[in-house]
Amino acid sequence: MKSADKLRVLVVYNRDFESAGADPENCSRADIRGTADDVVQALAGGEYKVDALGVTEDLMGAVTQIVADAPDVVFNLCESIDGVSSLEPLLPLLLERAGLAYTGSSPLTLGLALHKHKAKELLRGAGVPTPEAAVLTTPDLSEVALPFPLIVKPAREDASVGITSASVVHDRAALERQVTFVLARYRQPVLVERYVEGREIYVSMLEQPGGEIEILPLYEIDFSEMPAGRPRIVSFEGKWVESSPEFSGTKPVPCVGLTPAAQARIARVARTAFAAMELRDYARLDLRLSADGTPYVIDVNPNCDLSARAGFARAARAAGLDYDEVIRRIVALAAPRRPHGDTIPLPRPRVAPRNPMVGERPVRRRARSG
Repeated sequence: MKSADKLRVLVVYNRDFESAGADPENCSRADIRGTADDVVQALAGGEYKVDALGVTEDLMGAVTQIVADAPDVVFNLCESIDGVSSLEPLLPLLLERAGLAYTGSSPLTLGLALHKHKAKELLRGAGVPTPEAAVLTTPDLSEVALPFPLIVKPAREDASVGITSASVVHDRAALERQVTFVLARYRQPVLVERYVEGREIYVSMLEQPGGEIEILPLYEIDFSEMPAGRPRIVSFEGKWVESSPEFSGTKPVPCVGLTPAAQARIARVARTAFAAMELRDYARLDLRLSADGTPYVIDVNPNCDLSARAGFARAARAAGLDYDEVIRRIVALAAPRRPHGDTIPLPRPRVAPRNPMVGERPVRRRARSG
């Protein structure tokens, strides 16, 4: 392919971690730079001309530069603006206004996923199981009529930000303490959700060129080494602090031992959730499989970690797709959305085997979004 015919891809990521060094939760944002490097390396080669741009608090300046560069596809890795996760939809919204194609889900979907209680309402309306919950904006617990145990989360964060061992509460006093803490620390509504004991399963989904959703091999969290007395959840420490006992106690492993009926039900729930949330290109669901076999969706990740050693890439490798293929396939899905999308030939991505459910034992790396 001649240089003039190369598909021009601009990898865009958030740089807000650079000015937040004192923030103990900063590492969940700083990891994005490594992901951007991985994506650039995957696309470097004969078919693409690839560059990268880090977005600071000057979002409008970044958009002006992107529009001036006029890439064929923006590979969107921007997860927050100026340290605020709820501003994640702004960049794709402005890209749409500029008529530029970008990877991943739309601003509406990103916003819904960040407003966890709204996502739960939408999922429930589509028949997707999700734990019952209440949303609080004050420490008043009068509207909480759910049975204990409960889990308390910031309603508009991801990457396990705001989740600790204290997030699982067993009585009214603990619930009030945790709700008060989250309101003060994160200055946003609090999601109080029924805690589901069971296997925590991650469902990675990759769209195929014809629109069918491929379910990549399932992974789950092995809690067998979790210290006694700590809840079996993936807390912020469990996801990010490698020296913590919670990190050691939350190992991602291939999900084995599921019956064909359980596999089929999980796949059905995942595809229904993908359609209900209008997810696009790729996504990941976090599920809790209860004792009665119900797969409860506990989180929707439309912008999940795409670094080379994180959970999504791990699941793809188990399906027979190497990392470069995954990234190029995502670009190929986004490219037809650009104006005059038929004028530049695209490399043809290889489609992996359909719906494998088990995979290799992974190289350890915790993904930002689970």
